[in-house]
Amino acid sequence: MKKIEAVIKPFKLEALKEAMAKIGVQGMTISEVKGFGRQKGHKEVYRGAEYQVDFVPKVKVEIIVNEALVDTVVKSIIQSVKTGNIGDGKIFVLPLNEVCRIRTGETGEAAI
Repeated sequence: MKKIEAVIKPFKLEALKEAMAKIGVQGMTISEVKGFGRQKGHKEVYRGAEYQVDFVPKVKVEIIVNEALVDTVVKSIIQSVKTGNIGDGKIFVLPLNEVCRIRTGETGEAAI
């Protein structure tokens, strides 16, 4: 099993959700996060005053899949959220040792 974490632009969340439904991914966890990468934030003007926004709003999506689906999920995420502009985000693939469904006590891939 693997945990796929994607940090994406907030307005791309619906496209990602639709793409995951098409390939059969049944669940995901979404968090609103803030951060910066190479873009180092951006400048905004409010009532004539310019100020620096250091942390850009993003959405973090966590998806648990069996190893056979990892490449399909990663490719689908890229296709659904890529704009070609700076700040499109990152995808992290992490090993996952165990999963347990609290309600039923199922473990491993049965709990996904």
